[in-house]
Amino acid sequence: MTASAPDRAPTRTSAAALPHRVARRLPGLLQDTAFRRYWTAQTVSRLGDQVSALALPLIAVTVVHADAARMGLLGAAAWLPNLLFGLHAGLWADHRANRRRVMIAADAGRMVLLATVPVAYTLGRLTLGQLYAVAFAVGTLSVFFEVCNPPLFKALVPPTAYVQGNALTSGSRAMSKVVGPSVGGFAVQLLSAPFALLADALSYLVSALFLSRITPAEAPPAPKERGRLRAAGHFIARSPVIRSALAATATVNFGCFMVTTLFVLYATTTLHLSPGLLGLVLGAGAGGALLGAALATPLTRRIGVGRTFALGCLAMPAPMLLIPAATGPRPVVLTMLFAAEFGSGIGVMWLDIALATILTSAVPDAMRSSVFGAYQSVNLGTRPLAALAAGVLAGPLGPRTTLWAGAAGALAAFLWLLPSPVLKREAHHADQAV
Repeated sequence: MTASAPDRAPTRTSAAALPHRVARRLPGLLQDTAFRRYWTAQTVSRLGDQVSALALPLIAVTVVHADAARMGLLGAAAWLPNLLFGLHAGLWADHRANRRRVMIAADAGRMVLLATVPVAYTLGRLTLGQLYAVAFAVGTLSVFFEVCNPPLFKALVPPTAYVQGNALTSGSRAMSKVVGPSVGGFAVQLLSAPFALLADALSYLVSALFLSRITPAEAPPAPKERGRLRAAGHFIARSPVIRSALAATATVNFGCFMVTTLFVLYATTTLHLSPGLLGLVLGAGAGGALLGAALATPLTRRIGVGRTFALGCLAMPAPMLLIPAATGPRPVVLTMLFAAEFGSGIGVMWLDIALATILTSAVPDAMRSSVFGAYQSVNLGTRPLAALAAGVLAGPLGPRTTLWAGAAGALAAFLWLLPSPVLKREAHHADQAV
């Protein structure tokens, strides 16, 4: 991969702005002011996302009384933009000179969209149609935010720190999942679900403010050429590592999102969990994500990035089998749900951190956003299909059987990796192309 200005080791002059004792204890990248602000923006925004991830389906269930089929449509609306716009958004972002500004604009737009829900609820005008529209619009802006994120990350982190940088950003997601669902559950219980969405709206404002305070040297925009979408697709198809990784993550996403789509409905109507208790269950899963993020770096050094990724593909869906298996006395049910969320949280961190490291090191700067957009278009594009499948199957089969099918199907992801070179990918490959 061609070296660029961001490949230099990050300066540590900014650490002087921190108390010496604090600076000495921070991980190396967090001593850099620009990366610290970027990381803070990610952390706060993801904290708000976790509140919305609980509040939005609860609004659908408790306020507008959505059934399983409509819950499937709501999940599809949120993720359909990845399927529709991911490819073209990535190509568009490759031609932008300042992707950071796009991310700030996306944050501002998502803040306004989410704020419309409590306003409509207060006026007595909230409908399921508005929830669909907000979910779709927020998902669209998230697509543009995410395709601009990898170039910004690369502008802030040198190749030798990719694993550490991805561990920190994934760790922030884990921290948000520890606090977010619990806060969201109690906020829903105290304020009602529509007003709990204001926390996510404010988190986007904070994210935009922190991003506006960094000025990284981003890679120059790619020249406008015909056939770049085809080139991005060919790049993925010709890389045995990325190709098999995409097949595996798409399979995991499809199966696990079938479970995610029905979980709130199943937990509240079949298992009779209150919003506060549901938030605690989801928060326990995030505790596993924190542990997974902490273990990811030493694990990649010991067994390699590729094997860590493969292990994550198994460890993420396997614990989800405990969700439909949860029956019996309330303490037994809660223990199984806590174990399911905790174990799956560990697996998703191993998968995410290893995959992000592979993708960061594998794709040339000029194609980064377009390849990432193409990858996410397929990977996250499975989620609306999974949500629709869950809603359709839950009618004749019932939610519990559909949950079994989703979790078991996600385990098949590992099969894509057996004939591929992913398992041979070592940690020292993190600064080399695939």
